[in-house]
Amino acid sequence: MTYQPLLPHLETATRDAGKVIMGIYAQDFAVHFKGENDPVTAADAKAEAVILPVLRALTPDIPIVAEEEAAAGRIPAVGDTFWLVDPLDGTKEFVKKNGEFTVNIGLIAGGVPVLGVVYAPALDILWAGGDGRAWRQDAQGRKTIACRPAPAHGAIVLDSRSHRAADRLRTFLDGLPDAVVENAGSSLKFCRIAEGSGDYYPRFGPTCEWDTAAAHAVLLAAGGEVVTWDERPLAYGKPKFLNPDFLARARI
Repeated sequence: MTYQPLLPHLETATRDAGKVIMGIYAQDFAVHFKGENDPVTAADAKAEAVILPVLRALTPDIPIVAEEEAAAGRIPAVGDTFWLVDPLDGTKEFVKKNGEFTVNIGLIAGGVPVLGVVYAPALDILWAGGDGRAWRQDAQGRKTIACRPAPAHGAIVLDSRSHRAADRLRTFLDGLPDAVVENAGSSLKFCRIAEGSGDYYPRFGPTCEWDTAAAHAVLLAAGGEVVTWDERPLAYGKPKFLNPDFLARARI
């Protein structure tokens, strides 16, 4: 099955959600916490409220697992195919007002992300991928993107701004001569590997499937992969939609 016809609708939905997010970003806004060190703002809920009606109209038979709906206990039963939505990935970056936050819509089929759109509204950059094609759209236009082979020396390793595991990162870097560590927020790390401006994203610590699905789809379409630390492909539809630690990279 081809999923390309869905992409224009997803791109429009992420951009519309981004407009809502940026309207709140430009103001003073309240920050609440769903759990320890897990902030949420009005932008999260309002962006999700833009996206969900679009997906329900577009694919009424495909269930949607969305972050704020899940936080409220509204999680549908899912089968082989389902949507994963993170309306504002990088809420900590949003609160810090550093621009490194994204809107994410991903489609899962058979445990694999087959379609994804990631939009960074503060940067006005959109990444999309599916059916073996990935691209980036910014002020200069739209261009096809692809992973680069990781260099033997000087690989770029992308690390989270807000979730650090210094000891484990140091161990990972020991195997990469002259590696350079660069920080990036939210799902932007996957997108940088997909466009060839980064090589590795080692993740040590909890994430949910909606955090990764859309950007994972872009990375797969660009010739990349996401594997667990025992070298198995990161799969979706897991209990509680929780991910183990993983490594994103160009496909070996």
